[in-house]
Amino acid sequence: MIRLQLSPITSVAQAQAMLETAINVEFGTLPPYLYAQLTILPGSNAPAAGRLRSITHQEMIHLCLAANILNALGGSPKLQPPKYPGPLPGDIGHDGKVLTLHILPFGKPAMQQGMNIEMPVDPIDFPQLKLAASPTKAVTIGQFYEALDAYLKTLPATAWQANRNQIDDKQFFPGQLFAVNNYADAHKAIQIIVSEGEGASTSPLDFSNELAHFYRFEEIYRNQVLTASDSPQGFSWGGPLGVDYAKVFPAIADPQLHDFSKEPAAARSAQDACTKAYSAMVDALNLALNGDAAQLGIAVRKMFDLRMAAIEALHTPLNDKHKVAGPAFIYKKT
Repeated sequence: MIRLQLSPITSVAQAQAMLETAINVEFGTLPPYLYAQLTILPGSNAPAAGRLRSITHQEMIHLCLAANILNALGGSPKLQPPKYPGPLPGDIGHDGKVLTLHILPFGKPAMQQGMNIEMPVDPIDFPQLKLAASPTKAVTIGQFYEALDAYLKTLPATAWQANRNQIDDKQFFPGQLFAVNNYADAHKAIQIIVSEGEGASTSPLDFSNELAHFYRFEEIYRNQVLTASDSPQGFSWGGPLGVDYAKVFPAIADPQLHDFSKEPAAARSAQDACTKAYSAMVDALNLALNGDAAQLGIAVRKMFDLRMAAIEALHTPLNDKHKVAGPAFIYKKT
């Protein structure tokens, strides 16, 4: 479970720092989620691939919404591409031990990692499901946002700078991305971020009546569909989702640790293309989050370029002919 240190919020500057952390937590989940999705063999695991695709899509929206709140408070978002394996910003982990995130191919360990990231403070105990109690030394991502929301509610209207560096749904994510100009907008954004990640305290559904990220990861992990039922919790674990963990590219884990200089030229070239696309995506996102909204379209196109480069890399053998490597998610400023 990602657990973030929370101190009493007494100033806008503290709220800005919290939002900066939140933005980079959202951003830091994208590479692990994308790697798991990309390493599924084409034509297989459609239900799992669809769930992972929707999660990464929503994480991008969460990032933009958090940035909109920060901009409305006069801050300036800056994405900090993390190292993998490594922690997310601000994470103190279980009993003070940081949760180290890895770049893993599609499989049970990758799904368990997704559950660990998205886990709410009290996961709902559905029939057949037994989960350990959560620690209480720090706060989950959802509680982190809720504490932030409580402080933002106390701010006067003059604290908000309307129409400052906002990203809305004119180009992408219609009906899901909106400007933040006041507390009401910020509250709505925080509710969406929390509910889509963790669900409601009494339901696995978010505000759109879709399964929250934690439960989507758990469906894949268990290879079972969480189905509405007449159980006291309103849901039960039902039939198989149709997951086949054998239908996956033989991709290495944690490609940032791999020495590609010793690999064939084709593999090195494939990684270079991935690095170029990922770096361009990060740079375009940073510009988009700081007032150049047109750059969001470029960032989305660069994400498509990254996907195409990743497909090429996943079809390019390493020296070990039985292994390939997906994108290492290495950032080099363009």
